[in-house]
Amino acid sequence: MSLHFSTKAGTLVSLKERLRSARIAPLLSFTVGDWKLGGNACLRDIQGQLGVGPWIVRSSCLREDGEQSSGAGAFLSIADVDEAGLIAAVEDVIASYGMHNPADEVLIQPMLGNVVRSGVAFSHDPNTCAPYRVVNWAEGRDTASVTSGMGGRLWQQAAHSEVSPPPAIAPMIVLLEELLGLFGDTPIDCEFAVTDAVEGETLWLLQARPLILPVRPESDAAQATVLQSIERQVVRGMGAHPFLRGQRTVYGVMPDWNPAEIIGIRPKPLALSLYRDLVTDSIWAYQRHNYGYRNLRSFPLMPHFMGLPYIDVRLSFNSFIPADLDEGLAGRLVDHYIDRLLAEPTLHDKVEFEIVFSCYTLDLSQRLERLADAGFEAHELDAISTSLRKLTNRIVHPKDGLWRADASKLDTLKARREALLASDADPVERIYWLLEDAKRYGTLPFAGLARAGFVAVQMLKSLVSVGVFSQADYDGFMAGVSTVSGQLARDRAELDKTTFLARYGHLRPGTYDILSPRYDEAPELYFDWEQRPAAPEPLRPFSLTLPQMREIVKQLEAHGLEPDPVGLLDFMQAGIELRELAKFHFTRNLSDALALIAEVGAGHGIAREDMAYCDISVFRELHVAAADPKDLILRSIEQGKARYAKTLKISLPPVITRPEDVWSFEWPETAPNFITQKQVTAPIVGSDNRDRLAGAIVCIPNADPGFDWLFAYPIAGLITAWGGANSHMAIRAGELGLPAVIGAGEVLYRRWSTAQRLHLNCPGRWVEILL
Repeated sequence: MSLHFSTKAGTLVSLKERLRSARIAPLLSFTVGDWKLGGNACLRDIQGQLGVGPWIVRSSCLREDGEQSSGAGAFLSIADVDEAGLIAAVEDVIASYGMHNPADEVLIQPMLGNVVRSGVAFSHDPNTCAPYRVVNWAEGRDTASVTSGMGGRLWQQAAHSEVSPPPAIAPMIVLLEELLGLFGDTPIDCEFAVTDAVEGETLWLLQARPLILPVRPESDAAQATVLQSIERQVVRGMGAHPFLRGQRTVYGVMPDWNPAEIIGIRPKPLALSLYRDLVTDSIWAYQRHNYGYRNLRSFPLMPHFMGLPYIDVRLSFNSFIPADLDEGLAGRLVDHYIDRLLAEPTLHDKVEFEIVFSCYTLDLSQRLERLADAGFEAHELDAISTSLRKLTNRIVHPKDGLWRADASKLDTLKARREALLASDADPVERIYWLLEDAKRYGTLPFAGLARAGFVAVQMLKSLVSVGVFSQADYDGFMAGVSTVSGQLARDRAELDKTTFLARYGHLRPGTYDILSPRYDEAPELYFDWEQRPAAPEPLRPFSLTLPQMREIVKQLEAHGLEPDPVGLLDFMQAGIELRELAKFHFTRNLSDALALIAEVGAGHGIAREDMAYCDISVFRELHVAAADPKDLILRSIEQGKARYAKTLKISLPPVITRPEDVWSFEWPETAPNFITQKQVTAPIVGSDNRDRLAGAIVCIPNADPGFDWLFAYPIAGLITAWGGANSHMAIRAGELGLPAVIGAGEVLYRRWSTAQRLHLNCPGRWVEILL
C-alpha cells in the first residue's frame, strides 16, 4: 500500500520504519496549539526524547509540502539551537507562519555531526517535467548551501539510464527510486545529508515532499524511446567518415556558429529551420572554402537531437584546416583538437582562441609549442605555419584582401531589398527572395567578415602576447572601434523616435524568433521615449606610438605578413566593425521576412504564436508549387508542435562526448568570458524590468544583437548565459568599457541571475554573490 504525504514531520514519521536506503534522524513534533497551551511540557519532551542539543528547529506548517503547492523556503528553520535559545527559536519559527493554524507543527531534530555532503534531489526534472533523476549537492558541512542557492554540483540521469552516477551520489539515486515506490510514483522532492564516521558514510533523509509539476510527466518508457533514438543518431555521427579527417566527433552547443547563443537551447521549429537555411546547412562551408580552408560543402554543420541544436565539432575542426595541408597531418590535427576539447570541455565556447589554429598570428610559434609537446614534428609545425601564413595573407592583404569583396556585397543586399519591397511581388515571393538574398549577399559575406573579425581579434591578442601592446592598449583599441551598436546608442540620444525606428526598427531580441517583437512593433517595450538618454562619451580613436609602429614593422617583416602597421590596424578595426555591420544588414532581410511570414499566417487566420512552429521549407515550396497555402502551413505547424512537445521534455549536456551522455551527465560549470578590466558591485535585474535597469547588472540568456536596446540605459554590467569571447555582446561590452560576463553557462547563470546583488571582478575573473 502506497504512503501519502502529510506535513514535513508526518511524512518523516511515516517513512521512519519503512525506509531502507537512508536513515531518518530522531524527531519530535508538536502543534502550535500544544505549544501555546503547554510550552514547558513541549520543552521537557524535547530534552527527554532527543537528549542534549544542539538541535535544529524546523517548520512543519500545513501550508508546506502540499500536493498543489510546496511552500518550499517560505517558512523558517533554525539550526544549531542550544538549550538557552530553544524557546526563542520555536517562537521565531511559529512567527514565520504568519496567520498560523493551531494545527500547524514545529519539528525538532538533533543536529547531524560530521556532515560531508548534502543537497537536494528530484525524481523528475523541474524544468522539463520529464523523469530525470536530478541531484544537486555540495561537499562540506553546510547543509543549507544548495537550498540557499549557492550552487554545488548537478547530476542528471534518465529514469532508465544504465550509466553509473558519481560514487558520492549513487546512494541518492537508490533513495529516489525507493521513495517513488513507496509513494506510488508520485514525483518526489527531497533533501539529504551524508555523515562520515568510523564505520563509513551514512545517508540521511532530511525531508521528502511531492514535487509540484505544471504538467503531467511522461512515462519512463516514453522517455527511453526518445533517448534511444537520439543515442542512435549520436552513435552514427560519431563513427569514422570517408570524407572527414579525425576518428570521432564531439557535439557542443557553443563551438563555431554557437546555436545556444543565437537561437537558444530549445528554439521553436521556425527559428531552427531559418538558422539552418541561412547559415549552417551550406553557407558556412561555402565561406570557409572560399577563404582557403578545406572543402566541406554539403556537410550540415548543425544536427539537432529532437529539436535541440548542436554543432558537429569534428566537422567544424575540419573546416579550420587550410586546404593545402597534407591529409595525414590534417587528420592528426583534428584528432588533437578533439582530444584537447575532451580534456578541457570548458573551452567549448573558446575553441578558436584556445584550441584551433585557424590563422597566422605574431605569437604562432609559441602557440604551436603545445603541438610539439603532443608529438608533432618540426617539419609538420613548419607546414602548418606556412599554410596559415598563406591563408592569412589572402584575408588581410591591404588591397586584395578577401574581406573587401565581402564588404561590397552588403550594398548589393541593400539595393535588392529596397527594389524587392518597392515591387508588386506578393508576400510569398518577397519572403523567398528576402531569404535567398540574405544567404547570397548577407550571411555569406557576413560569414567572411566574421572570419576576418576573428582574425583581427586574434592578431590583436597576439600583439599583446609578443609585448607590442599592453592589456590597456588592447582595451583602448576595442573602445575606439565604432560599430553599428555603438552608433545606435549615439543615435538614440540624438534622433527623434520616427527617424530612429526607421533606421533600427527591424532589430529584435532573438533575431530568428517570430514571437520577439521588432523595435518598431513595440517601441514602448524597449525604450523610454519620455526622456532622451545622455549621449555616450565620444570615441577615442586608438593611435600607435612611434616605438610601437617600429616594432610592428619588424614583426610583420619577420613573419612574412603583407600589411604595414597602418594597414594592419585598418584591417583589425574594419574586421571588427564590418562584422557587426554585415549582421545589421542581413538581419533586416530576416526581420522583414519574419514580419511577412506573420502577415501570411494572419491572412489565413493563423496566429503568430502558431506560425512559430512552421518550418521555413513550406515557403520555399509555396514559391514553386501550386498548392493550398493554408493546408501546407497548418500541416507543418502540426508536425512542428508535435516535435517541439518532445523537445521540451529532453535535457542534454552542453557538450556530448559519448553516446552515454544522452542518458546521464553532470552539468559543467563553464569558464565564462570576462570583458574589460573593470569591477562593479550592483543589484541584479532581468532585461524585462525596464524601470530598474539603470545602475544594475542585467542578465539576459543570449548574446544577441537584438538586445542592443539595453545600452540606451546606463546599466552597470552585463551577464549572459551563452556567448563566446568574440560574440556580439563581448565586442559591444568591450567597445563601451562595460564590465561583463559573457557565456556563464546554464549552472552559473541560474545561480547568478537569481541573486539579488553581485560583485563582478573582471580582471580577477570571479563573481561574488553578496545577497
